[in-house]
Amino acid sequence: MTSRPISAVAAAAAIALPLALATPAAAQTGALDQAVGGYSFEQAAKEAPGTKNYHSKDGRLTFAIITHTAGNGFFDPTYVGAKVAADAFGINLLMLGSEAPVDDIPRQIEIINQVIQDPTIDGLIITTPQAGAYDDIVSTLLKRGVPVATTNSFDPTLAHRSRISHTGQDASAAAIGGEALAKCVLESGVSGGTIIFPNTTTLGNVEVNNRITAAFEATVKTLNAAGKLANFKVDAGPENIGVDVDSKNIVGSVTSLIESRGDVVGAFAANGFVTPALGDAVAQLKMGDKICSYGFDLGPAQQEQIRTGALDGSLGQQPFLQGFWPVLQLYLQIDRGIAAANLDTRAQLVTKQDVDTVGKRFEN
Repeated sequence: MTSRPISAVAAAAAIALPLALATPAAAQTGALDQAVGGYSFEQAAKEAPGTKNYHSKDGRLTFAIITHTAGNGFFDPTYVGAKVAADAFGINLLMLGSEAPVDDIPRQIEIINQVIQDPTIDGLIITTPQAGAYDDIVSTLLKRGVPVATTNSFDPTLAHRSRISHTGQDASAAAIGGEALAKCVLESGVSGGTIIFPNTTTLGNVEVNNRITAAFEATVKTLNAAGKLANFKVDAGPENIGVDVDSKNIVGSVTSLIESRGDVVGAFAANGFVTPALGDAVAQLKMGDKICSYGFDLGPAQQEQIRTGALDGSLGQQPFLQGFWPVLQLYLQIDRGIAAANLDTRAQLVTKQDVDTVGKRFEN
């Protein structure tokens, strides 16, 4: 191959390029080290001198996070997220919760009432699945000057709601699952049948009940838009918060519900307790190719059921953030005086195509 001479301009450019890339960042224009207000950013980024002695005045911040069901694994990544934030900011963290695998609100409130007697508590994070059950707790702590944050389940009527941050997924996000369910049924080619929404309605979890309503309405809307609504019976119970199933025999009761209807072509469950039961029921009945089944949360059971086809999909609500942000928010309230800021963790629809991409570091 014949070589060609390099022009002087090209040679100069070849030399100039590496020199330009090697120019240190400090030489760039526009660098900032002082605020318009006159203080330095380095100084402003430091923790306030009195933060560690807030409220308990024992030289360290202590937060407690208490959930209504620590026994089914859903909140594991929530506690992980809380621990990551606590470790990052030097906070002592108490991780507590009902030991039951299903919602146990009385037990959670019992634990909370014990914790708020502890004079070392500087901040409290709680789930609030039952409307009106936490008002006295919140009022008591705020009178003491102890900030409160809620996570996961939202009570819009909570005492002092506007002063309290919330981290979680709005129940309306379940509409994503309801839409996916309807599309799955339509694409399956069935001419009709029943679509059910099993739920433990008697447990009184307002957030879960609202998810059922949102998913139900989205399913109806999608079927109606396709001109197929009249072909199906869409059953979410008399109040559209779910067809009640037995929390003490969850798999058996979901199985019986499917068998009793005789023509179920779709089903949606709205939490980390009923969803695995729906997957187990579909698997036991060997109807994975006959029923479009969707649910909530992305625990190990749901992920495996998606892989095997017992579930067609499930919605993740990113529970890692539901622990991480409230710890950070309480810290910011104490150290910076920042008003309560909500975080919507939104919804993540996971199917067989992408199930292996989630849960790699406990974030789901």
